[in-house]
Amino acid sequence: MSSIEELYQIADELRAVASLGLRFAENDYDAERYQRVLAASSRLVGVLEQKPPDEILLQFQGNLFHVSPLAGSNAAVVRDGQLFIKRRDNGLWALPGGLAEVGETLAQAAQRELEEEAGIRGLAIQLLGIFDSRLCHSQVKFHMYWAVFLIKASPAKPIAGPETTAAAFFDESALPPLSPGHHVIVPRIFQMLRGEKPVPFFDPVDKDVRAE
Repeated sequence: MSSIEELYQIADELRAVASLGLRFAENDYDAERYQRVLAASSRLVGVLEQKPPDEILLQFQGNLFHVSPLAGSNAAVVRDGQLFIKRRDNGLWALPGGLAEVGETLAQAAQRELEEEAGIRGLAIQLLGIFDSRLCHSQVKFHMYWAVFLIKASPAKPIAGPETTAAAFFDESALPPLSPGHHVIVPRIFQMLRGEKPVPFFDPVDKDVRAE
């Protein structure tokens, strides 16, 4: 974990502690203490992003119910190689995926993201693994869990969506530059699909995620 990743994690832990405390504070004294913790978290993020801490604090205060890790899903589609999308935000390649929406299962989220980002419909047929964003170094600001599903997809040709600039299949021996986190997840998926690693995957206790 890089220094910046660790600082974001510290800020997120402080934010979560403060949010939970403010939700259940029994008196004004406790609430004031937790507001100070929340403000400290916003100052830390402000330093990292060179933004006014008051701006970040307003965002935190408007999302006090976010006290647990976020959940997202990725779609693994295998045809002649594995399907990847090119992200519009960083120009790197990744599995189709994103945050799960309220009212849908993780499998439904993977199917929806696949259609939105690559123009392909499919059915989730197997859970390949649950990955911790901190341990696979995905460089997100908040602690997340990523579910990866094997998708039985239609034979349609992939096309870019609103959040992507390209979509294509790549062989394991010729992978494109991968977005942070996917550089750890993708090799593990190839190993699982070949039967070299057990399915489903989950992060080991007190150990870093490794693809070997």
